[in-house]
Amino acid sequence: MNPEEKQLLERAVSLSEENNKILRGIRRGNRFGLAWKIFYWIVIIAISYGAYVYIQPYVSQLMKTYGEVTGTVNKFSLPKGF
Repeated sequence: MNPEEKQLLERAVSLSEENNKILRGIRRGNRFGLAWKIFYWIVIIAISYGAYVYIQPYVSQLMKTYGEVTGTVNKFSLPKGF
């Protein structure tokens, strides 16, 4: 192997090591991004569920009151002229 070929081979090896380092960084960034997205959606779902559990008794009470009011209004009849 002559010195020119050896120099080209060493350059190819150094480029390949540099590419490997860059690709590992990209892969690590992708994994971190995926973990962050999963955490983000878990937090959003948990907050939504918590809000539902917190507000649900108020909504059911409101629906019960609405049913009672509509039942009371339906008991009254309007005169035939209206």
